[in-house]
Amino acid sequence: MGTEITIKTLLENSPDGIITARQITESGMHRSILQKLVKDGELYRYGRGLYIRSDIWEDDIHLLQCRYGRGIYSHDTALYLLGYSDRTPAKYTMTFPKGYNAPSLKQENIIVKRVVPDNYTLGIIEIKSPCGNPIKIYNLERTLCDIVRGSGSDIQIVNGAMKRYAASKEKDIHKLMKYAGQLRVKPKILRYMEVLL
Repeated sequence: MGTEITIKTLLENSPDGIITARQITESGMHRSILQKLVKDGELYRYGRGLYIRSDIWEDDIHLLQCRYGRGIYSHDTALYLLGYSDRTPAKYTMTFPKGYNAPSLKQENIIVKRVVPDNYTLGIIEIKSPCGNPIKIYNLERTLCDIVRGSGSDIQIVNGAMKRYAASKEKDIHKLMKYAGQLRVKPKILRYMEVLL
């Protein structure tokens, strides 16, 4: 009876309906209880050590980040989540620190970007996913620097985002230029801003 009460409490205290194998172990229960709950249809297994209540609406964006905690939403995905692109990404883009490697990443429907540790934490913010769960993404200034750097972003998306940013009352040109300097894209950002401002 104690196990059922503990499981019920863990699930009730989880606003996103997620329960982890670690939580079960830390509560003093055997992990086999998770297999029983999956078999009974109360939970389903999302990934290694990650289980979700069956009656919860699945929030892919939030769940992916729970599974890969070091992944920060970036590039086209961050633009979309920040409301600067109306194009829903076919694949989510996540940035990880160089050296981070999870073998299961290759099986996910995500575009993986890697950056040096000094640039990894630059501009991380927390927002709500479209389903209302907390997620970490790069702020707008960092995202604009990322999308002009290298290839992969559609030129129409880049141009549209730059125009909206230039017209925005919330723009922070000082922060944008600081990030552009650190990420080595200052000449490209300056060209856009000279034309748009």
